[in-house]
Amino acid sequence: MSPSDEPISSPGATPSRSKGPPPQALSRSKGRYNVLGVGVSELTLASACELVLASRNSRPLGYVCVTPVHAVSEACADASFRKILNASYLTTPDGMPLVWLAPPGVERVYGPDLMLAVCDAGRAVGLRHYFYGGAPGVAEVLREKLTARFPGLEVAGTFTPPYRPLSPGELAELHADVAHTRPDVIWVGLGTPKQERFMAAHWSTLNAGLLIGVGAAFDFHSGRVRQAPRWMQRCGLEWFFRLCTEPRRLGPRYLKTNPLFLLRVLAQKTGLKKYPLG
Repeated sequence: MSPSDEPISSPGATPSRSKGPPPQALSRSKGRYNVLGVGVSELTLASACELVLASRNSRPLGYVCVTPVHAVSEACADASFRKILNASYLTTPDGMPLVWLAPPGVERVYGPDLMLAVCDAGRAVGLRHYFYGGAPGVAEVLREKLTARFPGLEVAGTFTPPYRPLSPGELAELHADVAHTRPDVIWVGLGTPKQERFMAAHWSTLNAGLLIGVGAAFDFHSGRVRQAPRWMQRCGLEWFFRLCTEPRRLGPRYLKTNPLFLLRVLAQKTGLKKYPLG
C-alpha cells in the first residue's frame, strides 16, 4: 500500500477560519481513508448522527459533505473542490462504492437517512434546524412533512435561494435570518458541487453549528421525487434507478462518471497512479 492509499487522520494543522474547520472540529472528526485523493470519514450512520448532535449550541463547527461517487469524480477534475471536501468537518461515504472501498466497520451515511436520523434524535436535545435550498416551495413542504413525522421537531426557518449566486442583499438577508433564528444545523439542498462550494464559502460567517449538504434529500422527503427501493440502494444501484427516472439530466453524469471512477480506483489500488490527499 502506498502512503497516499493509507487511512489517514484529519489534518493536525489548524487552518484559518475561511479555509477549513476550527480546532474543535478537528478534535471531533473521525479518521479518514483515501479514495482518489478525497479523505472520506470512517463512520457509521449512528456515529455521524452523534457528531451532528454535538453541534447543539456550538457555533460554528464547519460543514459536512455527504459524498457520492459523483462528488469524488468532481474532485478528481477540480483541485479546489477536492480541497473543500478534505477541509470539511466530516466527508461521509454516501455512495455504496465508497463503503466497499472503506476499512472494516464503515457504513453508508446516506444524506436522506442522516437527515431523518438527526431530525429524530435531535428532538431529545432541542436541536434547531434550518432548511436552505430546493425549488420554490420545497423547503416549506419539507418543514410540514418532517414536523408531522417527528412531533416536537424544531425548524427555526427556511430560505429558498435563486438559481444563481446570492446578491449582496440576499446574502445579508440570509445572515440576518440565521442570526435571528439561531439554528444548530443548516441543511443545504443545492446539489453537488454547488452546495459544497456554498458551505465552504459561508460556514464561518453563518451563526450555526454545522452546515450539512444533503442534495436530493429535500426532494425525497418533501415527496417531490421518488427514492430508489432499499434493495437497490443496498446493492449500489440507486444511480441506475435515478438514471431511469431522470435520463436527460443524469445520463451524461452517470454514463461518464461511473466508468471513469472504476478505472481510477483500479489505477489507485494497483499503484499505477497516486492520488495524494490535498
